[in-house]
Amino acid sequence: MEVAQKLLTETFGYTAFRHEQAGAIGRILAGANVLAVFPTGAGKSLCYQIPAIAFPQLDLQNTSRTPGEHGITIVVSPLIALMKDQVDALKRRKVPAECIDSTKTWEQQQQTYAALREGKLRILYCAPERLNNEGFVATMRHVKGGVRLLAVDEAHCISEWGHSFRPEYLKVARFADEIAAEKVICLTATATPKVVDDICSAFKIPAEGVFRTTAYRPNLNLHARAVKTKQDKYPLIFQFLNENPGPTLVYVTLQQQSVQLAADLREQGFDAEAFHAGMKVDAKAEVQDKFLANHIRIVVATIAFGMGIDKPDIRNIVHFDVSSTIEEYCQQVGRAGRDGKTGNCMFYICPDDRYIRENFARGDLPSRKSLKGLLIDIFGENTAKSVGDTFKTSHYVQSRVYDIRQSPLATIYAALELRFGLIRAITPEYSEYKFAATPMYFARIKTERSPTGNAIYTNAVKKSKFHHVDINGIVSRTGLPRVDLVRKLNEMHDTGLIELKAGGMEQKYRILQPLPQTNLALNALVDDLHADLSRREADALRRTQQVEDLVTGDQCLALALAQHFGMGLPDGKIKCGHCTHCLTGRRVVMPPRQPRKPDLAKIKRILAACDVRDDPRFLARIAFDIKSPRVTQLKMDKHPVFMTLADHDFEACEGAAE
Repeated sequence: MEVAQKLLTETFGYTAFRHEQAGAIGRILAGANVLAVFPTGAGKSLCYQIPAIAFPQLDLQNTSRTPGEHGITIVVSPLIALMKDQVDALKRRKVPAECIDSTKTWEQQQQTYAALREGKLRILYCAPERLNNEGFVATMRHVKGGVRLLAVDEAHCISEWGHSFRPEYLKVARFADEIAAEKVICLTATATPKVVDDICSAFKIPAEGVFRTTAYRPNLNLHARAVKTKQDKYPLIFQFLNENPGPTLVYVTLQQQSVQLAADLREQGFDAEAFHAGMKVDAKAEVQDKFLANHIRIVVATIAFGMGIDKPDIRNIVHFDVSSTIEEYCQQVGRAGRDGKTGNCMFYICPDDRYIRENFARGDLPSRKSLKGLLIDIFGENTAKSVGDTFKTSHYVQSRVYDIRQSPLATIYAALELRFGLIRAITPEYSEYKFAATPMYFARIKTERSPTGNAIYTNAVKKSKFHHVDINGIVSRTGLPRVDLVRKLNEMHDTGLIELKAGGMEQKYRILQPLPQTNLALNALVDDLHADLSRREADALRRTQQVEDLVTGDQCLALALAQHFGMGLPDGKIKCGHCTHCLTGRRVVMPPRQPRKPDLAKIKRILAACDVRDDPRFLARIAFDIKSPRVTQLKMDKHPVFMTLADHDFEACEGAAE
């Protein structure tokens, strides 16, 4: 640990390790796998950054490897912005690090791969989707010195019990085996005991490899207030913000709500801006920079804001809407008071909050008819193909045709790949390429000698501003490899000859087993997938109910939060002494939610406006304000009948539509 301590001080500027950092780093350097469950802001990234930098120094001490063969640390993270921030920070500390993501040009990616081959990189960041790229996996298998450490950030995403399960994360454990990673460290801020078990099982981490710190933060005051209606929240938040100065994050559910509430706060004299995923990149960066520099006091944000934000003096966190999960709530309140000073966290809740959350949960379950149509599309189109053959498909098109959102569609494909072993995702392709030509392009035509360049110049068809390139057509006419043509287009873009735009992404799969063809086999698969997706819907609804139960429970709020993660308060205490329950001695009482029976007159108006009769759930979505690909395609979300029963019971609406 002497090398690690020296790096901590000289490279990162800290005098001592915090929490369980030293234990986790020591175990990695000893050659064993680790799971680190540390709260937001507890320095998880140091647990893989320090070992990555230490490996070459330790190799020299042990004379176990020659220079240039110290290997690489790969970090898998779903957050592109966070990856870029960490790479920039490491480079400022003279640590050779890079990330490979969809925003990189072909030339930049080639430079990164060259640095890898030459043994010049210590840390490489990538998104989990990159693991479908066969070329990337092959490169990692043969990197000089091997993969010394695979770091899996946001590791809870691998668990189906986790609050933000991502199907692509299921492939990370397979990737670790395929590249023969010497060690693995999984990192997360929030993991229940079930999630911990899933992560440890997937990555072969024994109990002694789990390092946890309590979710309890003694400097955070956790408060909650229940009201009858959403309108009742407004005077309360105005009062709270007047009484509690300092940088503040206000979390809401919907993008438009962030804009409206920020405007309402400005009308009351507060310095507030909105932040949500639908904003342009520059606009989001401006709000974030202003908040970090204390040029604005309040950001009203969706969940899109906060990941990787390094601002230790956030004084207040306000939940204006109910969080989707306890884990999400814990992560968000954890952004307050990282400087050790008091942070005030207020949670406003009312009965109507649940409707919005139900909208999100109810939108992901497709009908059995949609599922069967999708499977017939996948399997029927490829009946004549054999094991080892490949096929292409467009998730975008399938989503619209079969009314299945992108998230459950990805889950379905992950099940076909990982659970049933029928297919395997490989490098995706773009079906459409077009470019705007610069003056240099026309000059180059006269001197171009390469077969790929000539093929592109000859076959590009100008339509309005852009030249369109039919890559597949060129391949069939010339026999030139597709990969060479795409590489040439990227090269022309990188050298300023053209401004290239690619579109129409097609996912590509290799067939691993004979595909089901009989009606009996298809129906069995439909039943299995539908049961799985139904369970996920029920889990999403249950998690929202858990949040409500947490803030309205008859015990210390801080204790309840710690117990959710399988822990308790320090010294066996049962009260924190400064949450709403401890201060008042009473539980927060939620006003009753009165369920409404379906309004048959309104249902008849929906039936009159929409001639779809094959899916009662589709009609219920229209009534209940739930968008889906089919709802959007038919423009029913613009119709007056949309969301006319949003405050009713969803299952009752679905039953009435039948």
